Amino acid sequence: MTEHLDVVIVGAGLSGIGAAYRLRTECPGKSYAILEARGSLGGTWDLFRYPGVRSDSDMFTLGYPFKPWRAAKAIADGPSILSYLQETAKEFGIDKKIRYNTKVVAADWSTKDNRWTLTLGDGSTITCGFLYSCAGYYDYAQGYDPGFQGVDDFQGQVVHPQFWPDDLDYTGKRVVVVGSGATAVTLVPSMAERAAHVTMLQRSPTWISPVPSRDKIADTVRKLLPASLAHQAIRLKNVAFTLGFYQLSRRRPQLVRKLLTGLAKRSLNDDKLVAEHFTPTYDPWDQRLCAVPDADLFAALRTGKASVVTDHIDAFVPEGLRLRSGKVLPADVVVTATGLRLLVFGGIAPSVDGVPVRLSEQFVWRGAMLTGLPNFAVCIGYTNASWTLRADLTSRLVCKVLTWMDSDGHTAVVPRPERELSARPLLDLASGYIQRSIADFPRQGDRAPWRVRQNYFIDAATTLRTDLARTLHPVA
Repeated sequence: MTEHLDVVIVGAGLSGIGAAYRLRTECPGKSYAILEARGSLGGTWDLFRYPGVRSDSDMFTLGYPFKPWRAAKAIADGPSILSYLQETAKEFGIDKKIRYNTKVVAADWSTKDNRWTLTLGDGSTITCGFLYSCAGYYDYAQGYDPGFQGVDDFQGQVVHPQFWPDDLDYTGKRVVVVGSGATAVTLVPSMAERAAHVTMLQRSPTWISPVPSRDKIADTVRKLLPASLAHQAIRLKNVAFTLGFYQLSRRRPQLVRKLLTGLAKRSLNDDKLVAEHFTPTYDPWDQRLCAVPDADLFAALRTGKASVVTDHIDAFVPEGLRLRSGKVLPADVVVTATGLRLLVFGGIAPSVDGVPVRLSEQFVWRGAMLTGLPNFAVCIGYTNASWTLRADLTSRLVCKVLTWMDSDGHTAVVPRPERELSARPLLDLASGYIQRSIADFPRQGDRAPWRVRQNYFIDAATTLRTDLARTLHPVA
């Protein structure tokens, strides 16, 4: 007999563990399980093992509101974040609800039975009344490959950060890191500690901001207030600062350009270097801003242990990389920090009554549920702030929907707009990794509650006060 659960959460990473906490505390009568495709919890923070892996968001906002962050550093390394997630799952009994090595490959909604049938990787099935995808939006199985020419001719080793070899020894070797995003700016200073030299090779500059790894105000607040209250106060402060800086970037881009280049000049003491390699053509927050704790990237450049080159790769050659300028960068190890591959809902292929649903034709309601898919929610974080801020709001909204359905006697509901919507991309960033795949994703609309806003304060004030009956409709 096929097992049935009230709710299935897909993914045991940051979002999935948070979703399970909200479900067990706000809907304690619901049966649930977390289906995790990999062999351990943690998602991104278990998968990524490259040198120096860390968050570029502070842990008072990336962490859960119900689980105070107690470590010293506000910008935490990957192992510390993974430990925090493991501790959270164990503390609240969530670890007992995780089913590892259980990949959902397909999901079909039955209108007759009012339930989802999930097909798992081993061919077995499980059914549920509500499906909540917390699998993130990128492909865990493969990273982005730009298709470089001549890779087989290279006599050194090529490594992708997403699949870092445990036995890679780069001590005393010449390393080239291809890329200039968050992964690249993390790798360069970390690898420079042991490598002979590390070169960051970028096609174009990225906006980079130095930030302190420790929050002095937070340290003071934590001495004065109980842990839970201190965590909430610091969280509020950091959300306000992050959102304020984002809004300033959108409204006064020239001012923020001047500010960021000024910080880079102060860190590097080299105006020419900043002009050539750290002054992008696009405005701040047209693409995601990269944070470097304690200006460690700039420190590595100042010491000469690292350098930066802005050019395009023509081809790999036996001794390294030949650039379009004709220059050859010698290398023993090339790290292709060239970005992620986006994957809609962890690769789940949803259908209704056996008919596939084209996700790119659907709209997202409240950043959580989708038109065309009954009893289905997805966790989508912010692009301009910590992922967890919206993830937690979404999980609380899912619990509100489940409670409302029970109280009003609805077995299945689906969001429907009251009038036609104008479509906009779900994620409004010009970053290459987003633009390559965003057409495959559901869309947002031109008005509430179909807009996926990038403003936590507005979302926090409105998400849980929404009139569900206006736009959530029972499925006949």
